[in-house]
Amino acid sequence: MRSLSLLRKRPQQADVPSSPIRELSPTRSVARPSFVTNRASGNWTVLKLGYKLMSEEHPPIDLVRNAQRAEHAGFDFAAISDHYFPWLEEQGHSPLAWPVLGAITHATQRLGLMTAVTCPILRYHPAVVAQGAATLALLSNNRFSLGLGSGERLNEHVIGAGWPGVSERHARFGEAVDIIQGLLAGTLATYAGTHLKVENARLYDRPSVKPPVVIAAGGPKAARFAGEKGDGLLATEPRSDLIKAFRAAGGSGPCYAEVAMCCSAREDDARHTAHHYFRWSLTGWPVQAELPDSKAFAAASQYLSAEAVADKISCGPSAQGHLEAIGKFIDAGFDHLILVQIGRDQRYFFDLFARELAPHLRQRLAA
Repeated sequence: MRSLSLLRKRPQQADVPSSPIRELSPTRSVARPSFVTNRASGNWTVLKLGYKLMSEEHPPIDLVRNAQRAEHAGFDFAAISDHYFPWLEEQGHSPLAWPVLGAITHATQRLGLMTAVTCPILRYHPAVVAQGAATLALLSNNRFSLGLGSGERLNEHVIGAGWPGVSERHARFGEAVDIIQGLLAGTLATYAGTHLKVENARLYDRPSVKPPVVIAAGGPKAARFAGEKGDGLLATEPRSDLIKAFRAAGGSGPCYAEVAMCCSAREDDARHTAHHYFRWSLTGWPVQAELPDSKAFAAASQYLSAEAVADKISCGPSAQGHLEAIGKFIDAGFDHLILVQIGRDQRYFFDLFARELAPHLRQRLAA
């Protein structure tokens, strides 16, 4: 994935017109020089910006169109959520991420792609996940990274196998990562774990460059696992201790983080939108992993006010507020930031990004 250019202000791009997928034309490839930031460690590193394709909030054609807009706006990559259900009924969507990614590979030319994240322990068998990752890497000319996580009951219960306890989930996830890494590298054909098995498998269409496997972590123990088994780290909080644990365990790859925001011309509208679509995110990971459906998330978040949500998520038209939220992750040491624009309106966000967020980041980093 090439890095985002913030060395000069790019002219504002016209929005991609509404059309069926078959009429979406690939965007023109544009060379984008790197820009750098000083990480918490004091070392200089390339910073890349990603755009979050929230499959819970948009239908599949709009996700493809938003990926094109992200490429036009200058983002380095786009990361898509991989859900069977939305968190809340208000979000209203949940298409299968994998065919959407396939369509995006055809509709874009340089945009990196990523799942953020796929759970390979129940709903998907890890051998099938590996096959999907290899195929997308080939279709995209090695623009794909595979993001993995241990999952939520919300999505995994649909196959009727129950939702294991934490210890079993982690054990399953460890086996799944070994299987996926081995199949993608071409070093594994048969695997007999405590929970997962593979018999005489082989990826006949496998890219010459193995897709990176990025592992989500909410605490130091998971971050150490990512350093031992993965090619990158993904987090949702600006915590430098996660990066330290990842590096201490041998992790040398990129460190991704999701930064949620709600850009809107009016702050009160942004606060309402963030509360309407994203109040589930304040319930905390122990809750998010265990609740079975969107009704349960509605009940768990019913007493969270718009003010409580806005206290955690930057809302409104102020570029400075959003830049402060982004800056916390930069200061913590994350070098791949995934910007999450909450709600259906993405046009205002893309305009604010090109007009103010990108130039201000350039000015800060140059200073």
